[in-house]
Parts: sequence; structure tokens; C-alpha cells
Amino acid sequence: MEEEVKDIVPCTSLAVDSILRVGTAGAIWGLCAGPHQARKRGLTGIAQASHVAKAVTKFSFQCGLVAGIFTSTHCGLQRYRRRNDGINALIAGAVAGAAVAAGTQNRTQVIWMAGLVSAFSVAADYFKPN
Repeated sequence: MEEEVKDIVPCTSLAVDSILRVGTAGAIWGLCAGPHQARKRGLTGIAQASHVAKAVTKFSFQCGLVAGIFTSTHCGLQRYRRRNDGINALIAGAVAGAAVAAGTQNRTQVIWMAGLVSAFSVAADYFKPN
């Protein structure tokens, strides 16, 4: 039954859902990390509020971006290959990790991030309850 539902729901809908959920988690993380970073820098008042707002925006965007790329790639591979296995998570994690690290323009960081996100994706897919 679940496989039938996944075939009906478009990948774009799954990606938007993922972006909203993980982006919200990133915003919450920014709300927690932003004030701590601002206090370490000695910011108060408007400067602190501005720093927190920027942290919320940054973390929310980055988390949503990773989630969107991962979900779109994973869903597309699953539909293309007609299989739901660890290979989809491996490739989707590598693509998402490389996309995030591409902003550094450092080839070594791109490779490490692609491998790290890919490994976590495969582990999460392996331990996911069926």
C-alpha cells in the first residue's frame, strides 16, 4: 500500500514537504545557536537581534536546500530505477553533500562532504523502519 502512495505523490510534492520540515528544523537551530554566537561576539540590542535573524535565515536555507536536493534526487532515482534500496540513498546523499560544499570551491571539501552525507544517508536508510 505504501509503495502505491509513493508512486502517486509527485517528487516535487515530496521535496517541498521535505524543504518545509527540515527548513523549519534549521530555523529552530538558528534560534538556538544565534543568541549563543551573538553573546560570544559581545553583541547586544539591535545588533544581537540582527545576528539572530541572519542565523535563522542561514540555517533554515541551508537545511532546506540539502533536504530539497536529497529528496528530489532520491525520489527521482527511485522512480527511474524502480527500486527502493540503499543505492538511491548513496547517490542522493553524495549529490546533496557535493551541492552544499560546492560553494567552498575546494575540491577536497566537496569530496569529503559528498562522502560524509552519503554515508549518513545510507546509514539512515538502513536503520529506517519498514
